[in-house]
Amino acid sequence: MKERVIAVFDIGKTNKKIILFNDRMKVVHEEEQKFAEVRDDDGFECDDLERIEKWLLSTIQKFAVSDKYDLTDINITTYGATIVCLDENGKRITPAYNYLKPLDEIIPESIYKRNGGRDEFCRRTASPALGMLNSGMQLLWLKRIKPEVFSKIRHVLHFPQYLSYTLTGKIYSEHTSIGCHTALWDFDNMTYHQWVSTLGLNLPDPVPVDTNTEISIDGRKIRVGIGIHDSSSSLAPYFSESKGKFILLSTGTWCINMNPFNTEKLTVEQLDKDCLCYMSINRQPVKSSRLFLGHMLETGVRLLNEHFNKTEDYFRNIKFDRNSSMSLKEKYLDEKVFFQEEPLEREFKERIDLYQFKNFETAYHQLMNELCQLTIESVNLILPDNNDISNIYITGGFSKMNISLISLRSILPIKEYTDLK
Repeated sequence: MKERVIAVFDIGKTNKKIILFNDRMKVVHEEEQKFAEVRDDDGFECDDLERIEKWLLSTIQKFAVSDKYDLTDINITTYGATIVCLDENGKRITPAYNYLKPLDEIIPESIYKRNGGRDEFCRRTASPALGMLNSGMQLLWLKRIKPEVFSKIRHVLHFPQYLSYTLTGKIYSEHTSIGCHTALWDFDNMTYHQWVSTLGLNLPDPVPVDTNTEISIDGRKIRVGIGIHDSSSSLAPYFSESKGKFILLSTGTWCINMNPFNTEKLTVEQLDKDCLCYMSINRQPVKSSRLFLGHMLETGVRLLNEHFNKTEDYFRNIKFDRNSSMSLKEKYLDEKVFFQEEPLEREFKERIDLYQFKNFETAYHQLMNELCQLTIESVNLILPDNNDISNIYITGGFSKMNISLISLRSILPIKEYTDLK
């Protein structure tokens, strides 16, 4: 008898996965892919949507006719800050522009001026001014820089809903995607911000995240969800399972620290330090902070590999050495080797002296010490003055690295830890 399964496509910036869950929500199968980036119409790197779509469809087809699994449901989670635009015939007319693509600061300035200034606009939309990482500004950029393309746009979908659309042909929006630093949503009034009307586009009203559509594959009826933003999806299960108040560290290319129990309003200072609000599946603001942790780790490891002549994956086998970690903390105290000295400064130093370390292992421990300290500083931004959080959940890439977990445990002021691998 075939095992009933639900398929979840987890589309990250680096890794693309399919995970099969059985009726007891246990993982029974997992596959991972990496796709080389392509160039957009300006020559900037971006995700290869054609390859992702083909992989999505072929993978679904494989499991839909499997002799081992009975595929009943599909849903998709992807990184945020990415939109895809369709023409009147429902055909894609834009690439998935990279959220790291530079944006001329002059472009959003007029929107800020007409809506209370940059600080008030960012507070109201719970979105730090992040250029193309504010996906709404991608639309404004298209209108100003590529008017011919913009004039053809009839539908705008965030990435999770676009991939769902490729399966169902249905146009949807939902709160977790609209509410993730898009600069499109007015958190005071819980609707699209008034500036969106100046675009001249009819963006779809968000529907409940559990909305689904039934499709047929080789005569099999399969329900397809409308997709969900990855950070919000990682938070969803703990609302029902957690005992007491908690924060979640969702780690990957970005480390997203989420505190759904901090009701204090965002301040300008917090926004300047990369704090924001996400939207939960319950349509409630979730105070959060971000750190480009995975990218910073990759950059640091690459520097160490080049200096010590090690292979790309050498760091994965390093065991935590408490004595080494503690002696490094005592030696450097508040001094940093890899990152600039100021609090909350996330940039690498221009000159990093690696000759002061006798081997890769010691240098790697120092790198992890500094990354963990930056993580703590980021987490502290979302802890209220009367902090009564009792649990912390850590999921994603860092949860698989014991050296980072042990370091975090030693300095985070939280009572209980759960490492979700």
